[in-house]
Amino acid sequence: MPSDPAAMSSSSPTSARVAFEGWRARVGADWLADDPHFVALAPGIPELAPFARQCAGAIDGWAKNTNRDEHLPRLSRFDADGRRTEAIVFHPDHARIGAAIWGVDLLGRYREPGHERETLALLYLLAQDGEGGWCCPMACTAGMIKVCARADDLPADWLDGLLSPDYGRMLYASQFLTEVQGGSDVGANAVVARPADGELGGQGWWSLTGEKWFCSVIDANLFLVTARPEGAKAGTSGLRAFVVPRALPGQDPRDPRSEPNRYAVRRLKWKLGTRSMASAEVDFEGAYGWPVADFVRTVDVVLNTSRLYNAVCAAAILQRSWREADGWARTRLAFGQPVLAFPAVARTVAKLRVEAHAARSLTFHLAALADQLAVGAPDPALSAAWRMLVNLNKIWTALTCPAGVRDAIEVLGGNGAIEEFSILPRLLRDSIVLEAWEGGHGVLCSQLLKDSRRGLHRPMFAHLREVAGEADVPTIDALAARWDTTLSRADADVVWRDLVEASRTAVQAMLLRAQGVDPAVVEHLVCLNARGYDPLDDPGLAARLQAVIA
Repeated sequence: MPSDPAAMSSSSPTSARVAFEGWRARVGADWLADDPHFVALAPGIPELAPFARQCAGAIDGWAKNTNRDEHLPRLSRFDADGRRTEAIVFHPDHARIGAAIWGVDLLGRYREPGHERETLALLYLLAQDGEGGWCCPMACTAGMIKVCARADDLPADWLDGLLSPDYGRMLYASQFLTEVQGGSDVGANAVVARPADGELGGQGWWSLTGEKWFCSVIDANLFLVTARPEGAKAGTSGLRAFVVPRALPGQDPRDPRSEPNRYAVRRLKWKLGTRSMASAEVDFEGAYGWPVADFVRTVDVVLNTSRLYNAVCAAAILQRSWREADGWARTRLAFGQPVLAFPAVARTVAKLRVEAHAARSLTFHLAALADQLAVGAPDPALSAAWRMLVNLNKIWTALTCPAGVRDAIEVLGGNGAIEEFSILPRLLRDSIVLEAWEGGHGVLCSQLLKDSRRGLHRPMFAHLREVAGEADVPTIDALAARWDTTLSRADADVVWRDLVEASRTAVQAMLLRAQGVDPAVVEHLVCLNARGYDPLDDPGLAARLQAVIA
């Protein structure tokens, strides 16, 4: 380790703070220039560059402000005149972020099919500031748009409001599936729905009664709620989906003066992460809801949408973590040189860089596939491949994201644990929530095993062979064979998660090669995640590290 006394004596608090300023300037600069892989995956979006600058600047500061303990959302159940409102009060910067999001028409791109990749590219920039109170609402609203677009006879202004580019006139959404007795076991849900025709003049409304346990985006204008029609059979097949407006039917769900629908917020959740987004427990007391679809069709749409959004957020957090760590390592001096000159730091920064690339690779490939499915003729095989890969990608990105943030904190040392010094503590909290959001790893592995027993893995591997370069086809074939072998085992359910995790690197590396990424990045990803890899037996490690961090 360097120990030049002359270099050490030239250090001072002033020079350290100058380095801090250099680091902040570096990480707050051009978020597209340091991310050419992303730019190549999301071409031709005019709003991308200005929104990147806004996310790196004003939105970053606003998100930090809304996450301070004293600025977190609070429940205000009554107005000054004693009328019940069930209102959620946010710091003013929350609305400033919202106005910026609607300013680039992020969700309005769903007005026409084939714009998923554009939408998710903008979300990727936003999510580099953490959840910030708005990434979860974006996912919920995207799912609601897709559900409402498939529904008949909706109130006329709902879909228009969900797609509005005007922050002052838009509607946004939430999804309430979970009940206290049924988390992943949604079939145990007990909220009851009864026709309310007699109450509302035969308009097709239903009345919902019961308790929902985890209701994120409780401030939304429209709630997507699962409930069981009275007398329907048990289990998931007896459930139905309803849209419950925040206000009573006939009143404007955007207007805080409107009378709330028949529900009560029991309390806001006090969460580990995503703290500036309001989650609650809610009692429906005969709340009016509009039927939109059966449970299975609705959940397929909203959960797979949210799982892809989840992966975008994880990829964004990994990229921001790499940027924070890389910028710090290049500007922070120790023993007279940047800390990136120390091999232990270089190894950590290199790992972060390759994992950020890996997370983007499949995530944006899936966004492009979603566009292909939306505008092309129905393709059951490609739909099956997309479904399988969305669930796999959610697991892989959610697993690597918290580990990546912890690595970045390690590079910053003690400063990395200070809330006001860097974004990393907040990103770590948000990343842990991403692991549970829309299905934990065990739940998704069970779904993948169930779908594979139905044969859905075969079109998935067929698609991967089409995408792979000639040199990668044997690897995909070997992985497909291993998948079939594992399915035939009596203990497949015991070892399935191991197969899922062991499959990650082959798929991501194949895609990175197909996307033309620096071979050193791909090689390092493969080495880092190879079972049995021993750095002591890797004579090319030092040279590869220099290539990755260059």
